[in-house]
Amino acid sequence: MSNVIPFSQALRERTWTSHSESEGASFMGDLMSGKGTRDDYIALVAQHFFIYEAIEAAADRMKNDPVAAPFITSKLTRLPAIEEDLRFLIGDDWREQIEPLPTTARYVARINEVGATWNGGFIAHHYTRYLGDLSGGQVIRTLMKRQFGFETNGVGFYLFGDIAKPKEFKETYRAQLDATGWDDAERDRVIDEVLVAYRFNTDLFVDLARAKATAAA
Repeated sequence: MSNVIPFSQALRERTWTSHSESEGASFMGDLMSGKGTRDDYIALVAQHFFIYEAIEAAADRMKNDPVAAPFITSKLTRLPAIEEDLRFLIGDDWREQIEPLPTTARYVARINEVGATWNGGFIAHHYTRYLGDLSGGQVIRTLMKRQFGFETNGVGFYLFGDIAKPKEFKETYRAQLDATGWDDAERDRVIDEVLVAYRFNTDLFVDLARAKATAAA
């Protein structure tokens, strides 16, 4: 019998190794363990700006799609918080001081591509980013506050003020994944796209480490 396992469960099981590899990338590992610097954190936030600018523009395009629409909510919107974080971390001219790294540019191009034509691909990237923010992102916020003395300013990206119960929100999100009605082929296609998103994240950490090494040389 096909589709016995709920899609959300199959998705987690088949992407777990890639998820762990992404979290274990050396740049992020250093940042999480206290070896990273405030500038390292700023560099990460800067790349987030370009990624979330793309994914939230895609959400606006997909908001009337019957499959994608249930996943789209202003409660998840991150771009205004990222902009405020960058204003605090860099200054009012933050936009002129940041640029996408090569992996970020490719990541954004991919989000733009699937976000214009394929609801499953959009949901794959949406899932990877936002459920990660609601889970591991909260650990990052706590560590960055401890290491750099932030209160709310600088880590607003990780504060979901309109989601009172993240665990329940994530459970609802996973139930929505299970209710999409995708056949086996489409499920496999969406899972493959989640793996693409995880690879972009891992490659971004490599880019950040390389940029840091180049700046120090």
